[in-house]
Amino acid sequence: MIDIAYAQQSAQGGPAGAFFVQLIFLIGIFAIFYFLIIRPQQKARKKHQEFLAQLKRGDKVITSGGIWGTVVDIGEDTITLKVDANTKITFTKDAIISYQPKAKEEKTEKE
Repeated sequence: MIDIAYAQQSAQGGPAGAFFVQLIFLIGIFAIFYFLIIRPQQKARKKHQEFLAQLKRGDKVITSGGIWGTVVDIGEDTITLKVDANTKITFTKDAIISYQPKAKEEKTEKE
């Protein structure tokens, strides 16, 4: 009876084999998360930081709240936009998400 139990345990690979299978499974899950979630977010964050670094006065931009305006002043952490003739609003730099579509087309035509 003991011989049969021992044979069944060794056929399954024992507890060490199960540990390595679980370890490989966890490494595979981490790799999937890294390549599908973490890495694309890092690339997008880097691209957005480069976009913010290239902003200058006169650029027409859109905020995350949907406000369209023209950059009037750029501080260390803030940007002031002119949104109407006499209206200026100050935002954090992270609130700026992109150029205005029409403004970007005009910019590429001029270059």
